[in-house]
This record gives sequence, C-alpha cells and structure tokens, in this order.
Amino acid sequence: MTTIDWDAAADSFDEEPDHGLLDPAVRDAWAGRLESWLPATRGDLLDLGCGTGSLSLLAAGQGHRVTAVDRSPRMAEQARAKLAGTGSEVLVGDAARPPVGERAFDVIVARHVVWLLPDPAAALAHWFGLLKPGGRLILIEGVWGGVGLPAARVTSLLAQHTERVHHEDLAADPRLWGKEVDDERYALVARAEPPHRHTEVVDVHLILRRGPDVLLARRAGTGYGDGLLNMPSGHAEDGEDVREAMIREAAEEIGVVLDPDELRVALVMQHRGPGGGARMGWFFLAEYDPQRPPRNAEPEKCSELDWFPLDALPDDMVAYCRAGLDGYRAGEHFMLHWHEDGDPIAHRPGGPRRAVALEPAAERTGRVHHIELWVPDLAGAERSWGWLLERLGHLPYQRWADGRSWRRGESYVVVEQSPDLSADHHDRRRPGLNHLAFHVADRAALDSLTAEAPAHGWRLLHPDRHPHAGGEGHVAAYLEDEAGYEVELVAASTPRP
Repeated sequence: MTTIDWDAAADSFDEEPDHGLLDPAVRDAWAGRLESWLPATRGDLLDLGCGTGSLSLLAAGQGHRVTAVDRSPRMAEQARAKLAGTGSEVLVGDAARPPVGERAFDVIVARHVVWLLPDPAAALAHWFGLLKPGGRLILIEGVWGGVGLPAARVTSLLAQHTERVHHEDLAADPRLWGKEVDDERYALVARAEPPHRHTEVVDVHLILRRGPDVLLARRAGTGYGDGLLNMPSGHAEDGEDVREAMIREAAEEIGVVLDPDELRVALVMQHRGPGGGARMGWFFLAEYDPQRPPRNAEPEKCSELDWFPLDALPDDMVAYCRAGLDGYRAGEHFMLHWHEDGDPIAHRPGGPRRAVALEPAAERTGRVHHIELWVPDLAGAERSWGWLLERLGHLPYQRWADGRSWRRGESYVVVEQSPDLSADHHDRRRPGLNHLAFHVADRAALDSLTAEAPAHGWRLLHPDRHPHAGGEGHVAAYLEDEAGYEVELVAASTPRP
C-alpha cells in the first residue's frame, strides 16, 4: 500500500492530462473507451476512488446514474462541483468498502485504485457482491515507475469470481495520456458471473456466399468487438441443436429464413478470447438467394451490413471471425483459435497467427502432398502464381531464398528457381507437366478472376472460344503466365468432357 495525502494533491490533481481530461482530445479518447466498456442500456454506476470526478462526469454525460466515492474530502468536494446538475451523488468513504449500504450496481469503475489497496483480493470480493447479476467491473490499472499491478496479477484475482474477463491494452494509445508512454497500462472488464463446472458456449456463424463475396455485419452496442465486422452469428440456446440455432439467428439478424437443407457445415473451431473462457463455434455455409435478400434486422446491434470479397477480406474484423473465414478459404474443417490474454479482439494484420488446423481422421495415402514447379524467374512467378493461389484460397506457407509455397489444407504448391535448372524456359507441349486445373466457386468468380488476371502476369488463352474452350458443356478459363505455364480454372459443377 502507498500512503499519499490526497487532500493535499487535490488542487493540482487535474493538471495531469488523464486526470482532469481538460484537453478535448484526451477527454474524447476516454469518452470513447468508456462508452465501449459500458453497457448500451443506461444503468447505475459506482465510481470508486473517483478523484475529482472526471470519469464520473463522462459516465453521467452518457446517461448513467452515477454514485462516486473517494476517501479524500477535498477530492469529493471538487467532484461534487464538477458533477453539479447531473443528478450524481458523491460520497466520502473507503473505496475498498464504499458506504453504499445494500445498494446494487450495474457497473463499478475503479481507475488506478486496486494497486493502492492493502488487501486487493478482499476488496474485489466485496465489489463483486455489490454488482447486479451480469454486471460489469471495469478496472483501469498499470505499472508505472516501478509501482502498480501487472495485468496477469489482477486477472488471477478476478478469476476467483468470474470466467469472463476482457483485457484491453491502453499503453499504445497516447491520446489517453496526452503523451507517448512505454509502461504497462490496461483495462480489465469483468462480468459478475461466478465460476462453475467447466462448460462452453456453443456459437454458430453463417458464411453467406454471393459468388465471390461473403456477407459481413458491423457490431454496435453489444459491449464486445463493437465497430468490428463479423459474420451473422449467435449462440445456441437450451434445447437447440446447432442447425436450429443457425436458422433462428439468421432470421433474427438478417431476416433470412433458411431451410435446413440449405446449410452445410464448413468448419468447427474451438476458440478462446483474450482473458476469457473457451467456446465452440460451428461455421455454416449457405448460398445467397436473390428472392430472399438479407437486411439489417437488428439495427441496435449492427451498424452496417454489406458484401465483401472473400479473397480480399477487410482487416477491421473480429479476429475469431477472420480466422474462421481464412480457415474456410484454406479448406480446413477443424481448428483451434486460442488467444493470449494480451491479444486484441480485433484481427491484427501481420500479428502472430493463433489459428491451428486440426487434421481429420482420414486415409492420407494417395492424396496429393505437394506440387513443385521449377520456374526461370522467381519474382515473376511469385507475382503471378502468388496472386492466383491466394485468390483461390491458398495461404502463404514457406519462403526461402530460391522458392515460395502456398498451402490449402494438407497440400501445397511450390514455385522454385532452382540453381539446378537445365533450361531457361518452360514448354508445356513437351513431355511433362501440361497444366494445373483448379475449381472456382461459380461463373461469377470465374469472370472476376479472368478480368483481374492480366494485371498479374496472366493472359487468356483461346479468347474467341472463352469460356467454352474445353467444350460446350465445360465452363472454364485457360490462362498462361509470362513463363509459359498454363492453368485451367473450372467453374463449380462443370463436368469435364
């Protein structure tokens, strides 16, 4: 415990940018964070160790009924002046045992308080007792100048009371502090749900395809991942199987009533969110029906509903959702997606991959392991083959001085400029490899790839007979790259004559 004369500090307390929030940019940054942590439904909020009431004022401005507590009479006096006219109540008392009697709260906020308490574990236990069922405890803490509490320590204390703890890094946002910081600063948002025998939430996700595009919804007002895109999704309820849950959620969220026969299982993924418990996700695939266009049926939870290219997904997505779609594109069927506690909820381009593919129990003998193409120009091959393979759902796999590879499922394709090459060109008419053929989803996807291909080093063969160069019953595109390699892109359900 640190002994500080808070009465003496009261008059200069607001001079720190993150205390007084006098700078509009700092104030707006804290207002945005606070709004993302607080429930959309306005409720009773208890601000412990409120100081001069800066956070209390933001919460009151967002419509919450605020009770603020501080042990310093001078701090409380300034908080009352700041909160005048908001209907808020300011009390003098110990944050560890606030003088609120038998009252219960929807939210308890404590900023830079836990590290000062002589018995943090006892205080947290008491605070959970003041929360209504499902209420939120928001702790803003850190380690600065060698003092404070690391997130791992506070998370372990919270684990005695709840399994739902969301960790958010605050050090990376200098707007909150009015300057750059290089120490540990974080927020923990815990739900008042007691620990119990291990169970897992079962959630369902809809991959609704419209040719090469997939439907995504932007979360809003949910308290989790707001502002980020994810698929239409939800949780299975008691007595529901996962297919029934998916049909119900699709009707509730996007107004589309699906028939059970329209759903196909694309992927099953066990997921753990940062600081949270595990859940089991079922990803279902369905095709767009123009007679039943989707709509935003829950505008209070969704601010945007739109189509996005599956092979060029946006980065501002829930990481769990993005991992599921990447796995689906790569042909995976079973995966793990296990966040570290400090990971963000949002997809992080270039960040560590948390997705692990699990191989199904199937006979491997006879399957294609990999295909290796020796090329005269690695840079050119990477430009043409890399674009094509990634558009077809293959993911970058290996990279070394003379070669690159892209993987889909358990098979991969290699392009290598080997030092042992005996020629500087490829002739597909000689004995050996003539061409590779790949499935594409449908005619719309085929047309899209054909239109984009010239910009990536491919030219269309037999343009006068496209897309039936392989026969009237065969819809395909035949492409050749600058080195003379040929690929055939075959629209789904097209038989080969």
